[in-house]
Amino acid sequence: MVQISALEFQRKFGEFQHQAQREPVEITRHGRRELVLMSAEHFDWLTAAARRTTRTADAAQVVIDAVERAEMDPEHAALDELLK
Repeated sequence: MVQISALEFQRKFGEFQHQAQREPVEITRHGRRELVLMSAEHFDWLTAAARRTTRTADAAQVVIDAVERAEMDPEHAALDELLK
């Protein structure tokens, strides 16, 4: 992803507008990431992807059954302690 300062963005807006059609452009202010400019198509894709997520409570029963039957690899057994 291209990274530019806010000042450079202001000076060369048209150039970065075209760049954002190809890939997101990260705009920084005082060296910190502040904004990302992207094409409307990329934004639409991201928002549609976010809507496709589902809550665990809404999972189909077949998925819930599979999770309940699943077993963890013994090498990760120590992770159970984190749940206590």
